[in-house]
Amino acid sequence: MYPSAVLPFSLESTVLLALLLLWGPLGAQAQNDTEPIVLEGKCLVICDSTPNSEPAGNALGMSVRSGTGRVAFSATRQTNHEPTDMSNRTMIIYFDQILVNVGSHFDQESSVFLAPRRGVYSFNFHVVKAYNRQTIQVSLMLNGWPMISAFAGDMDVTREAATNAGLVIMERGDKAYLKLERGNLMGGWKYSTFSGFLVFPL
Repeated sequence: MYPSAVLPFSLESTVLLALLLLWGPLGAQAQNDTEPIVLEGKCLVICDSTPNSEPAGNALGMSVRSGTGRVAFSATRQTNHEPTDMSNRTMIIYFDQILVNVGSHFDQESSVFLAPRRGVYSFNFHVVKAYNRQTIQVSLMLNGWPMISAFAGDMDVTREAATNAGLVIMERGDKAYLKLERGNLMGGWKYSTFSGFLVFPL
């Protein structure tokens, strides 16, 4: 019998024991640590809070899209909008000052917003009429079709605003702008505003 403090180990047993002791901490570290994900360049990361039980291609339930998701604009009128040949023909409401134009997708000259990518966009407008004895109707147009409209027609009020807001789905290259559907462009529109931004891409 060997004393209890001394155990009979061969050279092979000693080496195996040493390997097991060394692998234990390393194996636990490899299982518990998460390798960092490095994303280079400009990208938009969208995390799915409820990924599929067996996600295809990405176990993190995460979608990575190139490009920037920052799109926003806000424009206003600092002067009254007297009609021009173009505004009389198109009835588009033009804006002479840009407050915000992140991504440069709002064209001041045409006052048209051009969608840079498919997604859900939020728009709001506030168009002031000048004369009390007229009714105006303003529509948010998407590729020539009215999406939402607003009216201002109180005959007893000189300054009144047609205001509305909504969400629309736009494809890349779609155009959004404001059109005067009813009323006239004479003498008013100062302090009118038009704003929009990308809520999230699709």
